[in-house]
Amino acid sequence: MTIHIDDLQFDVIIGLLDFERDRPQRVIIDLEASYAYSNEDFINYADMVFLIQKELKEKRYELLEEALLGLKERLYTSYPQLKTLKLKIAKPDILKECSVALSHSWEF
Repeated sequence: MTIHIDDLQFDVIIGLLDFERDRPQRVIIDLEASYAYSNEDFINYADMVFLIQKELKEKRYELLEEALLGLKERLYTSYPQLKTLKLKIAKPDILKECSVALSHSWEF
């Protein structure tokens, strides 16, 4: 099975610049995660959304790279049945000309 979480939007403190540390900014998270499904072994996508939001809000990462790696560790620790994980974090409002993002994929 593959879980898709697309366009998860919320405000967090993330970034290096002074104004990024002072006020929350919008991020957009996209996730794709595969795992071996069985009746007793499934992943609740609502719990996964809550976990993503909690991780980013609590840790207040400075770099998107650190945020991606932190999310990966948190998700894999919580869901060791994951076989693959693809994450993307976008900061759509940091530059007026464009949205910027960072992504990475893992196989476990």
